[in-house]
Amino acid sequence: MSALAGVSVGGQRQTPAWQRQWQHFRYVTTANPVTLLAFIGLGVMIAVAILGPYLIPYDPLASLAEKALKPPSLEHWFGTDQLGRDVFSRVVVATRLDLLISVSAVALSFVVGAAIGAAAGYWGGWFDQLSGRLLDTIMAFPLFVLAMGIVAAAGNTIQNIVIATAIINLPFYARVARAEVAIRRNAAYVQAARLSGSSDLRLLICTIFPNTLPPMMVQLSLNMGWAILNAAGLSFIGLGVRAPTAEWGIMVAEGANFIISGEWWLALFPGAALMLAVFTFNLLGDGLRDLVDPARRT
Repeated sequence: MSALAGVSVGGQRQTPAWQRQWQHFRYVTTANPVTLLAFIGLGVMIAVAILGPYLIPYDPLASLAEKALKPPSLEHWFGTDQLGRDVFSRVVVATRLDLLISVSAVALSFVVGAAIGAAAGYWGGWFDQLSGRLLDTIMAFPLFVLAMGIVAAAGNTIQNIVIATAIINLPFYARVARAEVAIRRNAAYVQAARLSGSSDLRLLICTIFPNTLPPMMVQLSLNMGWAILNAAGLSFIGLGVRAPTAEWGIMVAEGANFIISGEWWLALFPGAALMLAVFTFNLLGDGLRDLVDPARRT
């Protein structure tokens, strides 16, 4: 029974871990209403990505020539495109794909970049020099142009889009992790942990790395927005997801051809969804930093 959360220790009842996390989350969101708004927006996007495809009124791939280019109405909230497909249904379905691409790419670049940067900052030496030159090579290219080249050479599949987006985001996490670890590797609390018998790997993973997370969380939220824009940009120029798959970049590209003739809704609604997603992730950075900052938990 002593292993259960909430037991009495030293005459005082311990607060369960989940309750402490919830209290910290409430404190962060109460102190900054913008953070609360960002988390609400993130929750809405996740809900739309998970449940949206099961709640849409029309098949996003079904073409009806007689309903082509219909303006927004009660029957079709966002109107229809040049093939008679419901724009609202396609915008909702595209949320899952765009979030999947951005989350996968950012997670991959975060894990690999943080590992490279942390190792380079802690041990230095030849690995630091080699990884530094590699990151400098990546940063020497315009990042979107580099992503275009990778996708064009490897093929425009979702997997290659994720890999290309992860590669161009890799230097951001590696550089931040290296700088933060290099600053903290000789700190007093690290020396104390080293004297207590902790190995270098344990020191790096359990003692130093958690303290590098706050600035990396800000970078992570920004990269989520950039990853969505990158995927949409590749699709816009024909190097991303292929039609007829519903994706915000493809829909904006297709709708741009009809703006001059008055069918404004084709590009407006997917563009607005793209803008709101990027805006939400940009606002999320400060909240994520406060949530993972060890100093804010004391």
